[in-house]
Amino acid sequence: MELIDSHCHLDDGRFDPDRADVIKRAAEAGIQRFIVPAIHDDSCLAINSLSKQYPEMLPAYGLHPWFCDRHRNSDFALLAELLGSAVAVGECGLDFGLSKTDAQTQLHWLRPQLQLAIDLKLPVILHSYKATDILIAEIRKKPGLRGVLHSYSGSLQQAGQLIDLGFALGFGGAITNPQSTRLHDLVRHIPLTGILIETDAPDQTPFSQRGKRNEPVFLIEIAAQIARLRDMDRDALTRSCNANAKELFSL
Repeated sequence: MELIDSHCHLDDGRFDPDRADVIKRAAEAGIQRFIVPAIHDDSCLAINSLSKQYPEMLPAYGLHPWFCDRHRNSDFALLAELLGSAVAVGECGLDFGLSKTDAQTQLHWLRPQLQLAIDLKLPVILHSYKATDILIAEIRKKPGLRGVLHSYSGSLQQAGQLIDLGFALGFGGAITNPQSTRLHDLVRHIPLTGILIETDAPDQTPFSQRGKRNEPVFLIEIAAQIARLRDMDRDALTRSCNANAKELFSL
């Protein structure tokens, strides 16, 4: 069965020594396609180049809130140029915990990207940390916007709002941590149609692999954990998540 890693950063420099081997290991485990979102101008260009070398890397282009100090207004023109060959806009969003940039500056970079997604009829890949209510408010201003909140960490109530708005929720390595009981409870109670699986490689390594560089091949462990939490067969879980990814990203 084909698996889709709905969020990983295969352009990251930590994969430079063995990127082809990483992709091969994943393919041997059935993970054959990867949504690879950009975070700033240089990663946009790197992903554009790598996706031509590795067609299983499906590009998304965006400006991440961690890098507001390096973004330039000219980057919007770069996004518009590249997004014609992309499966999504992103990774963009809001971060009021790890980013030192103020909310208004983050919104300055986010809002045009949401509009690009609307204009180009593309989904958006959103990063949210301690900002989910404000992000939901921004989504409500853009009727028809769809996408995914990757590495979801919000509440069950917020999850319901997002799914009602047409958004999926991405779950990765954190779901494998035995202490992530709130997240476990959440993934048991949301609709299966709202779940995507992701690795966020090379970060957010699953609990059993902690200390190692994360890789897409570990998506198997994430899928298995969600299947256990929902008391269902892993293949059935992955079929559903694949269908969700294919529908959202028009694959």
